[in-house]
Amino acid sequence: MEFIQINENQYYFKAAVNIGYVKQAHSNKGLLIDAGLDQQSMKKVLRKLDEEKLPVTHLFVTHSHADHYGGAAFLQEKFGVYTMAPYLEEAILRYPILASSSFFQSNLPIDELRNKFIEGQAIHIHQVIHEGVYEIDGFHLEFISLPGHSLNQLGVKVNDLLYASDSYFGTEALDKHKIPYIVDLEQTFHSLEKLQKINCEGAIPGHGEFEEKFQSTITANQEKHQEILHSIKEIIDIHPNGISHEQLVQLMCNRWDVVLTNMTSWALYRTAITSYLTMLYKNQEIQLDIIQNTLTVRKKEGEA
Repeated sequence: MEFIQINENQYYFKAAVNIGYVKQAHSNKGLLIDAGLDQQSMKKVLRKLDEEKLPVTHLFVTHSHADHYGGAAFLQEKFGVYTMAPYLEEAILRYPILASSSFFQSNLPIDELRNKFIEGQAIHIHQVIHEGVYEIDGFHLEFISLPGHSLNQLGVKVNDLLYASDSYFGTEALDKHKIPYIVDLEQTFHSLEKLQKINCEGAIPGHGEFEEKFQSTITANQEKHQEILHSIKEIIDIHPNGISHEQLVQLMCNRWDVVLTNMTSWALYRTAITSYLTMLYKNQEIQLDIIQNTLTVRKKEGEA
């Protein structure tokens, strides 16, 4: 974990999951943006802040994925930080079992899905945030709606620096995961278009490096999603009589060299691939049928 200073009062912890930090000028207040995967990650953050004599009094959690809030319970226990989170996302942060249950078709989740990568420890939310400009204890914060990776993810712009969370991924992360995790492709495209137009001095993704000129990385994300969408359409095209949803997930993973080794990876990739399928369905390019008690996907009748 590397602590990188961007300007006089703004930093980020560069790690597998980035954590932002803002020092309020002329006061003893400091804001963390996200909290890392677990207690160990947060201990490293707090150790470094203590070394640099930097305060931590506030926390904003951008969205309710465990790798972004897993260290928050420990932080609250140690410092009682004032914690903010987006509307809707905050419900999962208070009741994390909702996340693992959603990955298991709303059934009570099996133990294999109740792990720190999906279900973090519950935290208390002091303030629920919507898109807009807020003045909170001296912090001037512009929250920006960037859904698609999660239901209601918010990025935050502070002093013309954008902490973008997982609204886009650095190019190394794109290559690593092959099929990025999203819950809605249409919203993902809208958020990427929105990011291209945001006026700021640079951006920090949740996974990747700070860039002053980040637009080319946004373009790389857009192109990646288009490639994945094209490949899923190709698979459907070569199965004119239909293909089961589960087989489609399998063939997409095979095509993109994704190896599912456990229930967690299966749940994540199944959700991501279904997001592309959902956009095709909304655009009336495919139809979903129940054939022999199986959810079946095929090209819309009458489509060329």
